[in-house]
Amino acid sequence: MSFQLLVHCDWSLDSRKRWMVVAQRQGSLWRVEPPELVGEGSSLLSRLRKRLHQEGAILVGFDFPIGLPAAYAKLAGFSSFKQALATLGQGEWANWFNVAQSRNEIAIHRPFYPMRPGGTKKSHQHEALGVSDSKTLLRTCELATTDRQAACSLFWTLGGNQVGKGAISGWSEVVIPSLNQAGIWPFDGPLSQLESKFPVVLAETYPGDVYAQLGISRGGWSKRRQADRSKVGRVIATWLVEHPQVDASGLLAALEDGFGEDKTGEDRFDAFVGLLGMLSVVTGERAEAIGVDESILIHEGWILGHHR
Repeated sequence: MSFQLLVHCDWSLDSRKRWMVVAQRQGSLWRVEPPELVGEGSSLLSRLRKRLHQEGAILVGFDFPIGLPAAYAKLAGFSSFKQALATLGQGEWANWFNVAQSRNEIAIHRPFYPMRPGGTKKSHQHEALGVSDSKTLLRTCELATTDRQAACSLFWTLGGNQVGKGAISGWSEVVIPSLNQAGIWPFDGPLSQLESKFPVVLAETYPGDVYAQLGISRGGWSKRRQADRSKVGRVIATWLVEHPQVDASGLLAALEDGFGEDKTGEDRFDAFVGLLGMLSVVTGERAEAIGVDESILIHEGWILGHHR
């Protein structure tokens, strides 16, 4: 693949916790730069294009969902995810991004819930949307694997593992405004086609998938603890030695330190880990997707590098 710039964004509703790591191609070498704040979402893609050292495409990964559960998309009557993106937030879908404050406000046209804790249950959402359980609102790529537990449903917006609010801000600030200038993997095709058709390609990533790819054990550590990040950083350092095409020499001190003692250290850590997962795909070490039925790609999409 001939992408010239790779970017992985660890996204958050809080702009202070939005961190990204950038890698520039220099011949056969990928030079990784230190973590930095993402900044204003609406200007992100234009700012990244200015950083290119030569002509070529940019691949940007985001750790929020990019796709809709197939069961919901069918209930909503969308022909495809791209058609949904062009519709959401407008007309009869004007309230789609407004999180329901009470169970009575949940509807096909307003699926996100709840606004705040207190008497809220996931069953309220299931009943209002006409589905049987939480699993029905999961995309295939979000189901549990041997390496990780199932993800949280796109539409649930409460708790430490919720992804709904990040998706709302990410779609509103970056994805939808860029529909006319960026390709969206895999909805617009495989990466080999997208890099020659679009100046910027957007993809969904999940650092939780990448841990195992780097040789990091599933349990016995937490990314929220600096000491644990430092411990698994030694595993990542070994991976880097085995991948000389990736120059992350400027981050070795951060790896050893666990990316700092402040609360955003885990965000910088995941921004870096996610980038390494993207590099594995772009360099051909890992397939972008394996075992994915074409019908899944119409509505649900996929996580870059995720294998069933």
